[in-house]
Amino acid sequence: MKVVIADDYQHAFDQLACRSLLAGHEVTVHHDIVTDPALIVQRFKAADAVVLIRERTRMPRELLEQLPALRLISQTGHAAAHVDLAACTDLGIAVSGAGTSSEATAELTWALVLAAKRKVVSEAIGLRAGRWQSSLGQSVRGLVLGIYGYGNIGSRVARFGQAFGMRVVTHGGREASQARARADGVEIIDSRDAFFAECDVVSIHVRSNASTRGIIKGSDLALMKPTALFVNTSRAQLIEPGALLVALRAGRPGFAAVDVYDTEPILGASDPLLAMDNVLCTPHLGYAEHTTYEEFFAPAFEAINGLAAGHPINLLNPDVAGRLRGR
Repeated sequence: MKVVIADDYQHAFDQLACRSLLAGHEVTVHHDIVTDPALIVQRFKAADAVVLIRERTRMPRELLEQLPALRLISQTGHAAAHVDLAACTDLGIAVSGAGTSSEATAELTWALVLAAKRKVVSEAIGLRAGRWQSSLGQSVRGLVLGIYGYGNIGSRVARFGQAFGMRVVTHGGREASQARARADGVEIIDSRDAFFAECDVVSIHVRSNASTRGIIKGSDLALMKPTALFVNTSRAQLIEPGALLVALRAGRPGFAAVDVYDTEPILGASDPLLAMDNVLCTPHLGYAEHTTYEEFFAPAFEAINGLAAGHPINLLNPDVAGRLRGR
């Protein structure tokens, strides 16, 4: 099969042990960033299978209709909001997805919390510039860590906070999430206003969908302390458009650490958050580490072999099973 791997910014494919799963296939890897639909079509037009790295490439119906050879979109991870699944089913294109990044994203979240509170990045840059101890950081011990969204990632971040001596609290969520939080020794704050007002660090861990977009309002952020830190390693769309920028300029919260943005990738330092001294920004690194990539790419490559053998696996559009192209 002709396989195209898109948007491999980090040249990860060549570093993966699981690339051996594609032995015998004709593989083309693209490392640059492409957003022009015409160029995407040009690159994908002869492909039997396309491997997508998370949500880096959108696959709407109008693009899919220009790919007559495409039989499989093999997604790293199981989130596929960027792929028109209904159109794929109509066209007989299988969409496969598997893999999760809970551990890696939780680790990155905690790295941002510590780096932001202890001024690690600014002090390291200052040292290289010839300065010595130009600011005063703060230990997290004894501070209140608020987890907004107590799922797989949120619960892991909560455990990190407990290990570092923080008081860990959460707000909202389903009854099952609240029960899990109580069992983990995490305090439930019923009042939304009290949650944002009391926390020294708020970390958001919610899936982005139609019901959660803009779930964090400017009025929530305005309640936070001038010394508080807001952390987002989930999705920028969870925050009301423009609200974080306005809140940071107003000084409530006083600081933010973000790994996700309204438009990605960011090139040329074009996002206004990058110009703010009270924001620590990273380029969506939550899932981007070697172990997670192996866990993401292995099932993506296995799906290609499954289709080649006539047995598609991990289908995100199971209704396509009886109408696959090439049968």
